[in-house]
Amino acid sequence: MPTLVLASRNAGKLRELTELLAPLGVGAKLISDFPDVPETVEDGETFAANAAKKAVEAAVATRSFALGEDSGLAVDALDGRPGVYSARYAGTHGDDAANNAKLLEELDGVPDAKRTAAYHTHIAVADPGGDVVLTAAGTCRGRIVTVSRGEGGFGYDPLFLVPEYHRTFGELAPAVKRAISHRARAMRRLAIGLPCLFDA
Repeated sequence: MPTLVLASRNAGKLRELTELLAPLGVGAKLISDFPDVPETVEDGETFAANAAKKAVEAAVATRSFALGEDSGLAVDALDGRPGVYSARYAGTHGDDAANNAKLLEELDGVPDAKRTAAYHTHIAVADPGGDVVLTAAGTCRGRIVTVSRGEGGFGYDPLFLVPEYHRTFGELAPAVKRAISHRARAMRRLAIGLPCLFDA
């Protein structure tokens, strides 16, 4: 089975990416399985730049095909914030509770109709030499609710309502999220080129 090194240490992302790769017949190795590989500094100005940097650094360090992914939430009423700072919006990287609290505070008083937002993701795959050979992007639009709903997912999922389902990502069954999420949409686009990559 072809295998990609997943250049992320976020447990939620790793779980989703592994589940999305499985139907494609592609296995996954975790970057944490390579203890000598340093963590990538996510200093890109775009999701695409961060995804590419993660993929390239992981590929070179492990001498394997590597997948880098960067994603986040863009809220229209906040001029696209938190954007690339989604994971560290409140100051500490990966503090979901603090990030969600800050988002709700900044949207306090904003009416439902103006709480529109979108989850964006960019994925890059680099070859063992460090060249980016595949990229894909995906978007899922929704609205930010006023109170956290659901225990599923991670990040801003309990606040991100998908209008067609009348539920947040935190409330949706994992199988439904895998079908409609920004990450799933990007992975479906990536899947078109993935088999050719490993057949080369």
